[in-house]
Amino acid sequence: MADTKILDFFDNPNGTDGSAHPFVIEHINEEFTSVCPVTGHPDFGTIILRYIPDKTCVELKSLKLYYQDFRNEGIYYEAVTNKIAKDLNDAMSPVWLQVETQWKGRGGIRSNITVEFGKKP
Repeated sequence: MADTKILDFFDNPNGTDGSAHPFVIEHINEEFTSVCPVTGHPDFGTIILRYIPDKTCVELKSLKLYYQDFRNEGIYYEAVTNKIAKDLNDAMSPVWLQVETQWKGRGGIRSNITVEFGKKP
């Protein structure tokens, strides 16, 4: 399972005292892979991370390495989306966070999963 110790963070460049104007960061990973726990086949998806930082922002190389930890993991779409959202929310404590996953079709069915933490101002 992906380990949050891989993740690195840096101070919010817009200030960390809470007085800064909020802004939304969006990172899109179009090469996410995990494994279907039922069939063992690879699942391919896009992960869209959106958040309003409080004190910290996630560093992109570490985020990529965190995502790659799921490559051989047998995990359902819903579980991986919730795990990523919870891990990032717990690690950064952003004002607001949303993780959306968009999965390639399998058997004629495509799936999109969205998880949110906090209240978007």
